[in-house]
Amino acid sequence: MSRISAFVFLLISLLFAVPAWAQQSAPAKADAPSKKSEKPDKPRKLSRREKKELSRRAEVEAAQLRVGANLSDRDRDMSESYFVDGVKYVLLEDYNKALERLLKAYALNPTNAAINYKIAETNLLSGNLKDATNFAQAAVKYAPQNAYYYLLLAQVYTSQKQFDKATQVYTSLIKEVPDSDYYLFNLADLYMAQGKLNEALATFEQAEKKFGPLDEVSFKKQQIYLKQNNLEKALQEGEALIKANPEEVRYVLAQAEMYASNNRMPDAIRLSEQALRQDPDNPQARMILADIYRIQGNAVESAKQIKLAFASPALDIDDKVRILVDYIKQLPNPAIEQTALDLAVITTKVHPKEAKAFSVAGDLQTITGHKAAGREAYLQAIQLDDSKFLLWQQVVLIDAELNQTDSLLRHTERALELFPNQAAMWFYNGVAHILDKKPVKGVKSLEYGRKLATDNPELLSQFDTQLGDAYHELKEYAKSDAAYEAALSFDANNAQALNNYSYYLSLRGEKLDKAKEMSGKLVKQFPDNDTYLDTYAWVLYKLKDYQGAKQALEKALKTTTDATVIEHYGDVLFQLGEKDKAVTQWQRAQKAGGASAFIVRKIKDQKLYE
Repeated sequence: MSRISAFVFLLISLLFAVPAWAQQSAPAKADAPSKKSEKPDKPRKLSRREKKELSRRAEVEAAQLRVGANLSDRDRDMSESYFVDGVKYVLLEDYNKALERLLKAYALNPTNAAINYKIAETNLLSGNLKDATNFAQAAVKYAPQNAYYYLLLAQVYTSQKQFDKATQVYTSLIKEVPDSDYYLFNLADLYMAQGKLNEALATFEQAEKKFGPLDEVSFKKQQIYLKQNNLEKALQEGEALIKANPEEVRYVLAQAEMYASNNRMPDAIRLSEQALRQDPDNPQARMILADIYRIQGNAVESAKQIKLAFASPALDIDDKVRILVDYIKQLPNPAIEQTALDLAVITTKVHPKEAKAFSVAGDLQTITGHKAAGREAYLQAIQLDDSKFLLWQQVVLIDAELNQTDSLLRHTERALELFPNQAAMWFYNGVAHILDKKPVKGVKSLEYGRKLATDNPELLSQFDTQLGDAYHELKEYAKSDAAYEAALSFDANNAQALNNYSYYLSLRGEKLDKAKEMSGKLVKQFPDNDTYLDTYAWVLYKLKDYQGAKQALEKALKTTTDATVIEHYGDVLFQLGEKDKAVTQWQRAQKAGGASAFIVRKIKDQKLYE
């Protein structure tokens, strides 16, 4: 009797090294100077058009030097020349050369605001915040009416997280520079960044008096009110937004979500339905309603709304996948299972060319026990995108679980064309060949895959276990025993290795004491497993402990009608002298199907053959 397991379910942990990037915007050049500054002597080559543009921009900035500069003509010309060169190098991001030229201009004209400003900016870009601060302060001092100089100084302070000083700079800017009230918004944002909510609120209100109501300001005021736990004020801002923009559905939905998150369900429903009157296919409104009805315990209406939302192409596929993954995390749960399955089907219909739609549908089908449907969904995903190894792995695992050798062979062969270095797929392919009665091909695949699994001891143990089975089929017993020993050296409780190794030893009549120890260990650990009981009984049978074998087989027969177990029971009864009962059991085994090749002769001759 073969003890090759129908299939081996291999649990493989695949760790993908995905870096966890911080979710933040790219730093300004002031915080991270370009790598070009590391090699100042080799600025990049420019086209003629770029050179012309650089010269034009430098000349524009140099024009500021001519205003109020109390210098001789010679010094003025030299200062302007150094300044123009410095500006060009700043634009080329060659900050060392830029500072060299700008400081020469400064030496000739130290009280010029434009020169101080440009030196401050260059130091900021190159990361020298101390000098950037000093020169930016000088620029503001010499030209207190220039808003750009204040902004640079505020940026320098902000880069050093000196928010109070940055706040003072904005305050001075708004006070000293005419028509600079627009910077109230910058000041308010700076207050918010510091957590000074009252000051931010007062500044926003000051800006609104100057510029009138603005949507962005209303949103920020809402954030402030919510942080202050002033829900009513936040809601008032939302209602004002809706009133001022009656056609903007997004304001209606934002208000509905705020009502819902604060358990004001009637208002949330009212606004969601208002949004749907304006935009009947709006999926966000449906999702809000679905969540509200779920909280209220109205599962039927909740399911209806979320299905309507999923039926809309406007609900992004990634949002749908995230929601379906949340359902998967809650399974098994009979209350949501059908809804989850329905949503998966809707997703694949609405997004028939999205592999991720079929992939998550396959997960749901598989987890809920619909293996064949799950495999079909995975295969659809593979048809759209065959580059995901995990999808192939899911397919072959289901092939194995469904005992479909042909499918397992076909799918592993296809997968290996794409992933020839995946040890796990060679394992499945080897198992498939063995089950297809082609042990030579099976051994070839297993041995090749084993070489790829040297960094995975658990997978190596699985290879060794299967090689033990394969080499036994080829009657290469020394290699079979060595493979089992290797598997057990990693995991002394490897059930497949313990069972098959002990059974094959019993068939050969070798190392029976070792076989008894291994099979006895399994029976002790799994006292009701009929396969392990049968193996243990057969080892005892070979040791001529017929009474012990009988007890083990009678226990096994309480849970199985396997022909081999029944036939073994008949053999034991025959050895115990109960010939008639033995023949009866052999007849039962023949009727069950799957007994040994000797069963007909045993019954006909009423004699034991082995």
